[in-house]
Amino acid sequence: MTTPDLPSRTHGERMESAARTYERFVPGAEPDRVAASMARRYGPLGTFAAETVGDMWDRPGLSRRDRSLMIISALAAQARDDELVLHTQIGLRHGLSRVEVEEILPHVAAYAGFPAAMAACRSVDAGLRKAEGVDRLSPREGAAAKDDAQRDADAAVVRARMTGIDPLEPSEALQQMVDRLGPLGEVAHRWAFGEIWSRDELSPRDRSIVVITILVALNAERALSFHVRAGRNHGLTVTEIEEIITHLGLYVGLPRAIAAMTVAREVLADD
Repeated sequence: MTTPDLPSRTHGERMESAARTYERFVPGAEPDRVAASMARRYGPLGTFAAETVGDMWDRPGLSRRDRSLMIISALAAQARDDELVLHTQIGLRHGLSRVEVEEILPHVAAYAGFPAAMAACRSVDAGLRKAEGVDRLSPREGAAAKDDAQRDADAAVVRARMTGIDPLEPSEALQQMVDRLGPLGEVAHRWAFGEIWSRDELSPRDRSIVVITILVALNAERALSFHVRAGRNHGLTVTEIEEIITHLGLYVGLPRAIAAMTVAREVLADD
């Protein structure tokens, strides 16, 4: 992989890029006043938030919808409640539907734990209520009931798509996971793959964005290696995967992003 020559921009050019972001983040607000307000309130932290974060959201490597899908996932995995309320609303402005935002939460449960997902759901609800201007959201529908035979069949298809190999017989695919991980393998195979990953509310590509993001946020490097390759099989480009990790540097910290980029580049070296 090669890195293209990077442009050298003026401070004003970077602020113009950031302004395009804040015009969408805060409809009706004047970007210059947003930046000045953040500087007065937070000092240099506010300056960097206005400029660096705003500029990152305007980069061309991913759509704003993809970036919102990613940042909502990161904030949910990290239990960043106030920011998650805000970014739920921003995600809707960037083209995510309510169903798509809510579909992130089962992945948070599987990869970051139910306590994180339940807390995130409360913040997402608050953001959705603000966006819809209501005191109470309309009722949700639960997941479809599946017996284990159906979960096993669906999981075998999901794993084949992730790995790019022909599907195994459902019983063989399950046994491989159990041999490797014991009873935890059954949970991962039947629930994570057979239930969550097989749902239609998000595309496989979108689900890879969500899961790669959560794993970067959690510093789960071993699982990240598998899911980077799965993301490629789901249609993410090398540029898009690197852009995900680059953007996450501002939300999970540079050390975790650097570790994740090292893993990703090792996986993607031959692409």
